[in-house]
Formats: sequence, C-alpha cells, structure tokens
Amino acid sequence: MNALLIVSNLVEDMEAIGTRDLLMRAGFKVVTATYEESLTLKTSHDLTFYADTYASKLNVKDFDLLIIPGGPYVAKTVDLDVNIKELASEFARKDKWIAAICAGPRFLGQAGLLKGKTYTAFRGSEVDGQDGVYHPEVKSMVDGKIITARGAGAVYAFAYTITKELISTKKADEVRENIMY
Repeated sequence: MNALLIVSNLVEDMEAIGTRDLLMRAGFKVVTATYEESLTLKTSHDLTFYADTYASKLNVKDFDLLIIPGGPYVAKTVDLDVNIKELASEFARKDKWIAAICAGPRFLGQAGLLKGKTYTAFRGSEVDGQDGVYHPEVKSMVDGKIITARGAGAVYAFAYTITKELISTKKADEVRENIMY
C-alpha cells in the first residue's frame, strides 16, 4: 500500500509524524510531500523535519491513499488553498482512499467531498462540513472511501482504522499489540 501524506509548515506533529510511523509499522510505504517552497519544514511544536518531495512532482496513480493531517496551518491556508482540495478531489475522482484528521477534513468539506457523508473532525471544523453529518464524539470513522478522525488524541484510532480498512483487521490488531496500546 502506497500512501501520500501531505505536510506543511505548522502541521500538527502527532497527526503527521505519528500517523506516518504507525502506518509504516503496518507495512504502508508513506511518502511525505509538500506544496511549500522548501522541503525543510517546521511542525506546530517547532520540530524541523524534511518532506520527501514536492507534491507537484507526484502522480496520483502511484498512491492508494491520501492523508491530510491537521494543525494551525489549516486555519491559515484552507480558504485560499487550491492544491490540497484539488488533490483530494482527484483522489476521489479516481475512487481512491482519502484520510483526514483534526482540521484536515476542512479541505474535504470545502472540496465538496463530505456532502452526504458522516465524518468527525476537530471541534469547529464542522463549519466546512458542506452538508455532511458531523460526529464530534467519534474518534475515527469511515464513510465510503473517506476516513476521518477528530484530533491528535485520536492518532492511534486513525491509523488503526486506515490499516483495518486498507489492509486487514488482523494487521491493525498486530500493530496495536506490538506498540502495546
């Protein structure tokens, strides 16, 4: 399974790096990509890290899953963004999986991908739900090929749900047991 994880300056540490780690433990190949001008990025808690590549250099056909983490960057970019929303729309058109956590579902909502869907997200993010059904009490959920989670505290549930849906419950349980969750 090939996953594309979109990262930006001010991305939430756990949602990007923790999700990447847990999915790699499950056997996913995770590529981090950015639309920022530099591959050198800083998380919301000031950790410097490097994206693998620029998102504009990639082809959707090479990936099974798109992951959009949250963080303060979302509030600063979502209304003006065209790149992440278009990328998510392209994944949807190609009937591929999309996973978004915390404020990340705002991109999906503004792209019209949550219409008629049940989803969860960080409180306040439902403002962009676009006719979806918001469930703030659920840590992680699936509707069709869209997986959402409500915040950094749900990273383990998010990665578990992704692994369960795209690989198997057995693999998801194995990772959970190996990390002693």
